[in-house]
Amino acid sequence: MAKTINFNFEGEDYTLEFTRNSVATLEKQGFNIGDISDKPLTTLPALFAGAFIAHHRFVKREVVDRIFDKMTNKKDLVMRLAEMYNETIESLVDEPEESE
Repeated sequence: MAKTINFNFEGEDYTLEFTRNSVATLEKQGFNIGDISDKPLTTLPALFAGAFIAHHRFVKREVVDRIFDKMTNKKDLVMRLAEMYNETIESLVDEPEESE
């Protein structure tokens, strides 16, 4: 797991990642990954903002939205974020490895 997206914006380094805690926080805020196709204008920026929770919880939403607006290759970005989100969910239901 532990996939991240790292970038610099206006001199600040950012690491985007989903953890079980950040996904739970995002879901408590009403996020539903299933809404991507039906409500992309609200869901995609929320997914991006959710990836800030693990390492940059206190970055203001206005800054996160400005960063999202400036990001290039948004289609690839969203695909990676969705993959990272889903891998976090899958880690919850994966069978634990047996120790010898």
